Parts: sequence; structure tokens; C-alpha cells
Amino acid sequence: MKARAPRALVTGLMWLQQREAAGALRHTCEQGEGQPRYGWLQHDGDAFGAQEIRERGLLLRTEFLKRPGGEHGGDWSWRITALPDPGTGTDTDALLSLFFYVATDGQGTLQPHVEDGARLASVTGSTEELGSFNISFLKPTTETGAEPKYASYHYLDAASPGLHLLTELVRGSLSNAELAAHAAAFERRFEDTFGLARKGFAPAQQRFAQAALSNLLGGVGYFHGRSVLQAEHAEEPVLSAEAELLTAVPSRSFFPRGFLWDEGFHQLLVARWDAALSRDVLAHWLDLMTAEGWIPREQILGEEARARVPPEFVVQRSGSANPPTLFLALQQLLAADAAPLPYLQRLYPRLRAWFHWLNSTQAGALPTAFRWRGRDAPHERLLNPKTLPSGLDDYPRASHPSADERHLDLRCWMALAARVMGDVAERLGEPAEPYRHTQRQLGDNALLERLHWAERLGAFADYGNHSEAVALERRPARADPAAPPQLVRVVRRAPRPQFVDALGYVSLFPLLLQLLQPDSPRLPLLLDALRSEQHLWTPFGLRSLSRASPLYMQRNTEHDPPYWRGPVWVNVNYLALRALQHYAAQAGPQRARAARLYAELRDNLVGNLFRQYRDSGYLWEHYSDSTGRGQGSHPFTGWSALVVLAMAEQY
Repeated sequence: MKARAPRALVTGLMWLQQREAAGALRHTCEQGEGQPRYGWLQHDGDAFGAQEIRERGLLLRTEFLKRPGGEHGGDWSWRITALPDPGTGTDTDALLSLFFYVATDGQGTLQPHVEDGARLASVTGSTEELGSFNISFLKPTTETGAEPKYASYHYLDAASPGLHLLTELVRGSLSNAELAAHAAAFERRFEDTFGLARKGFAPAQQRFAQAALSNLLGGVGYFHGRSVLQAEHAEEPVLSAEAELLTAVPSRSFFPRGFLWDEGFHQLLVARWDAALSRDVLAHWLDLMTAEGWIPREQILGEEARARVPPEFVVQRSGSANPPTLFLALQQLLAADAAPLPYLQRLYPRLRAWFHWLNSTQAGALPTAFRWRGRDAPHERLLNPKTLPSGLDDYPRASHPSADERHLDLRCWMALAARVMGDVAERLGEPAEPYRHTQRQLGDNALLERLHWAERLGAFADYGNHSEAVALERRPARADPAAPPQLVRVVRRAPRPQFVDALGYVSLFPLLLQLLQPDSPRLPLLLDALRSEQHLWTPFGLRSLSRASPLYMQRNTEHDPPYWRGPVWVNVNYLALRALQHYAAQAGPQRARAARLYAELRDNLVGNLFRQYRDSGYLWEHYSDSTGRGQGSHPFTGWSALVVLAMAEQY
């Protein structure tokens, strides 16, 4: 646990179950075999939270409470409850060691106060941000208030090589009555905000939704440090200036850092709960902008963050964009009248610079066309060069990257950005017509069709230098004939300029971002593809790529399994629900059909996510399109937590 400051006081908890074999010392959130099951049950994003950790016969419950007041924001208290958990089917008699720590980051003072020569009773000290402070560690008690039958105490006062070795949580003093009052207040506020009980959801489903929101809020963190940036024409990457970021994260265990396009989706939910917090997060992200208007898509600030990122992803390259989903979050704040004019005035210069950077650096070869910069270079091991800047990573694009590509999803994102920029400019009395002009151009359905309608595919698509006849085949290694055969890319037919034969999430973007007119002749064709079980429909949500696509569930390399080539992703399904509800409310020939599809898709998505959470204890990064089982990193309570808004029907 630490304050929002570059050199904060840090407090935390580690634990160890002592058995005959050496136990694992638990500290940071990790992912893998044998890891504990953990997650926030309740978290209000500000002053209260309750988390459970279950592991091999042990149930740990961590609860925190903030009491406002004083010169530095108030007091923080933690309670750690350790109980046997016979439901795990393992021995519950192991000795348990809890390690509480207090540390400063290279400044300030710490003074331990020890009772009976061994028990750390309190720590006093001072830091630049907090001034003087006192942390008290109360003696542990049983559930009846008595002292434990067996307990021993030890303490260590030592220097640590860095805060990246430490993490969160603090042992404190909490009263049962105060915790109960906060828990009840959380539940009342949750129901007032999302109304799930009124909608008929069972108590278990309501607790699931509360946990989803709480884990997203509990993952909000303060990060400080330097990024590694590579300018477009520079020979070597350099460290950025020091920066700070308040942001949610996709996964505390696997992605414990800020991702630009994820954050826009995160804030759709956070803003419903706490608009002020959401405004603060958006402002932090926009403050990361360079003088040119570029925002690095992945924020890996400082040594601690870099230690958990594969080297190939550390460097952020200045030509690469990311879907500008922050405009989605800002659009919602505007619609809720939760973006005061002084706030918009501070944001506007940065929003204007960001939009200009996107509109100029990502422009395509034709007017109103756009192209993601930063695709992977062609390589004999890559089935289809990735487009990481798009956020859709391995989603099939033109087989042979070129400057003539036209990327449909980016064009639709820019239409959304132009619309929101026009809305902000009008509220501020700034010139809005340049943005409205761009909005009209990119929203022109006839022009959209000329650039992106693939008649043979019966859907919208990317365009580029493409061959349908590309596959990975095992061939002898060129450098060492004695080595095992390797998967290499084989092109059986030369590429030519054409639409990309991939029907999937990208094909839906004119619908997802509501660019199609309600009476568009293309709308029923997209709804056909959406509802077709051969293409995108599953009992668990919309799959990311049609089963009829040549690259459906195909690996991209020997060691790179399919990612956006079939699995069900919650963020895009949320956009689909949002769009279907929109078309169900518009006068047009597809109105009734959109309403039916909306109801079916919502039931499928919410039902599967609840079942998977009930069975595994987690929200997942994505879900199998054939079984519905959770896949990828977990817990993934970033955009998968949008299931709360789907349950509440808040779009």
C-alpha cells in the first residue's frame, strides 16, 4: 500500500505456509500453476476494500479502511484475517507466518518500536510527502478476541535494494462495526448505480458483478518513472522525462501497467461509479503526450515495471498509434454532463494535439483512408505480420504489408474521435467545423462502401497487397539440415491489391461505432454475419474471426497461438451490445431484429462470464468460442469487467 507520490512510504504483506516441504513465500500477484486464487470482493475506489486470497487450506481476507482528516488526507487501517479453508481439500494444520513490512524509497526516516525484544509494535518516521507518521501493529487475536494459542514474533531492520522487491497491504486496527457499515454502504451504492437487484439478478450474480467492479478499482495504481522511447529517425532509444500516471491495469498479475486502448474501456465502467476518478485518470493519460501529440501506447514506467515486461515490448516507437478509446470514455462523461467546462478547457489543447497527430501520421494513401503504422515486417516465420498498434495484434490483415493498405477499424476510430472533438469544441465555444467536416466525411456511408465494402466477402474489410494462399508448413532448417523441421511461411499464390478475406471483428466496426445509417442496405448483411454460427455467433458471445476464414484459429508462428483469431473478447462484445441497443432504438427496417439480437447476445455473454467466474473464481482475458472456458491471463479484470455494464444495460 502506498500513497500517490513518486517516493512514497510503502507498506505490505508477505505470507508463508510452513509444511514439511519448503513453502512458497507469497508476495506479489503472479500467474501460473499453483498460484493462489485471489480478488477483490468489494472496493469503492477510494476508502474501503475487502479482498480474499485462497491457497492450500488457507483463507486470507485483507480489508482496508481510510478515515479522512488531518493534514495529509487521513489515516489508513488494514485488517488481515487468516482462517483454515477446508473447502480446498488440503491440510489446514500448517503453521502460518505473516510478514508485514514498512519501507521508504531512498528518503525519509524509519524508527522501529519493539516490545518484549521481538514483537514490532509500531514504526514511526517521516517522508517528504507525509511528514511525520506512525504505524501501529496490534497483536493478533482469535475470532473471540483472545490471544492465539501459539504465536511467536520476530522483526528485522535492514536495507532493501529497491522497492520493486516490495508490494502492498498493511496490518492495522479496524472495528467490526465500521467495516460492516462500509460494506453495507458499498452494496447500497452499487445497487443505486447499477440496479442489478431491480433487474432480477440473483444474489450470487450481484456478488459477481461487485467483484468485477471491485477488482477493476482495486487495480487502479499510481506509477512513476521513465519510459524507453524510440523516435522515428533516431538510431537508439532514450529514456523519457520522468512521468507519473494514475491508471487502471488489465491484470494485476500479468499486465500490471497502463495500456492506452484498454484504459478507454476501463473508464467506461469507472466513470459510472466515480466520474471524478475517471476524469483524473484521463487527465493523467493526456499529460503523457509528447510535444508532437503522441501518447505511447504502453506505459512501462520505471525499473519495477520494466522487470515484468519482455524486452521486445519495452521500447515504445513514436510512429505507432493505438485505438483512441479515451474518446469513448470522454463521450460518456459528456453525455452524463460529468465533464465540467474548466476540466474540458484544460484538456482541450492536448485533445486537439492528439487528434491532429492521429489524423496526420496515420493517414492512408487515399483521402479519408487510414493505415496503422508499425506493423511487423514480413518474416518467413510469420504467417501474417502482426499489427500491434491496432490493439487486435494477430487479427488477419493484408498478407504483405504496404503503404497502400486501408485499415477499416482505424478509419472508424477516427470518425468517433472527430465527433467527440466537435462536441468538446462546441461546448467550449471553439471552432468545431473542422471536426464536423471530418465527421461528415468519415460518416459518409457511400464513401465508406467505396473504400471498404468487399462484395465477395459480403462485409466490410481491410484493403491491401494480399494473398489468400498463405500457410505455415514444416520445412528443413536452412542453417542446419540436421535440426528438426521448422514452421515457415509459404505463399502459394502471389499477392495482389484486393480486399482482405477476413470476416470478423474488424468487419463489424462500422456497426460497432454506429457509423451505418439505420436504413443502410449493408446493415442487414452485417447482422446476418453476426448471427451466423458459421461466422461470428456462439452461445458465449461473438467470436473474433469467422470459422470460414482461412486464418481461423491458426497459429501465427510455431510458438504464437491464435489470439484475435476466434476467441470471444468482452470489450468488442460490449461495443456490439451498445450498437445493437442503438439500432433497436432507431426507426428503420432492422429495429426489431436488432432488439432480438441484443437480448440474445446479452444473455449469452453475461451467462457465460458468470458461469466461468463461478467455476474458476476469475474473469479471464478472453473466452473459448467452442466451450466458453476462460483463456489467457487471469484474473483479467480490465475490460472484461464491462460485463457489469452489460448486466446493468448501461451503454
